[in-house]
Amino acid sequence: MIIRLLSAALVAGFLASVVATGLQLALTSPLILQAETFEGGHSHAHAPVSLTPASLIVPAHAHGHGEAGTDGEKSDAWQPAEGFQRMAFTGLATLIGGVGYALLLAAVMLALRREPTPRGGLAVGIAGFLAVALAPAIGLPPELPGMGAAPLVLRQTWWVMTVAATGIGLYLIAVRRVPITILGGLVLIVAPHLAGAPQSIDTVSSQVPPAVAAQFVARSLAIGFVFWALIGLAYGWAWGLFGREAGSRAHA
Repeated sequence: MIIRLLSAALVAGFLASVVATGLQLALTSPLILQAETFEGGHSHAHAPVSLTPASLIVPAHAHGHGEAGTDGEKSDAWQPAEGFQRMAFTGLATLIGGVGYALLLAAVMLALRREPTPRGGLAVGIAGFLAVALAPAIGLPPELPGMGAAPLVLRQTWWVMTVAATGIGLYLIAVRRVPITILGGLVLIVAPHLAGAPQSIDTVSSQVPPAVAAQFVARSLAIGFVFWALIGLAYGWAWGLFGREAGSRAHA
C-alpha cells in the first residue's frame, strides 16, 4: 500500500507541476520580469518571497524583504542566472512542491479513511487550495519583487497559523458536520484574519503599478487552483491505475 501511495503521489505531483510550470512561465513570469524593472537597480536579493505556496512561480533566487544582509551589506549567496537556468529552478521548485503537496493530500485521505478517487481527490485538492493558498492570500497576497513586506519570520508564522487553523476548520465543517463543530470551524477560519497578518510599514517606496500587482495576485491564485485541483484529480486517477495494475499482476 505504501508503494502504491508513493507512486500515485509522484505521478500526481509531476503532472500538476508540469501544467503549473507552463502556466507560470506564460502568465506570471512576465509580470515578475516587468516588476523587476521598477526596482531601480536594487539587487534581486531584495525581492520578497510570496508566502502563498500556491504561488510557486516566485523565482528560486528570491529572498525575504530585508533578509539580504546586515548593516547595508548585500548577500553574496548563489543565485540562478537569468534565462533557462532561472526557469529550470522555478520548474524544479514547483515539482518539489507538487510532490510534497501530493504526499500531504495522500496522508489526509488516508487519515480520513477515504478511498482515493478522482472525485474525492478533487474535493480534498480544493480544500487544500482554500487552506494553503486562498486563506493566507487574504492577509498576505502573492508579492512581486520591489514590494514592501513585513519581516519574513513574522509572515511565515502567520502563514503557518492560518493554514493550520483553516485546515482544521474545514475538517470540522465538512467532515464532522454537527452544529457545534461547524461553529468552531468558522471561528478557526476567521481567527487569523481577526488577529491580522503582519504588514510592512513601508507603504510608499514600491514603484510597481497597482494594476500589475493585482494582476499578479489574480493569476497566481488561478494557477494555484489549477495546481491543487490537478493534484487531487491525478492522485485519485493514479491510485486506481496502480491498483488495477497490482490486481492484474496478482491474477497473472
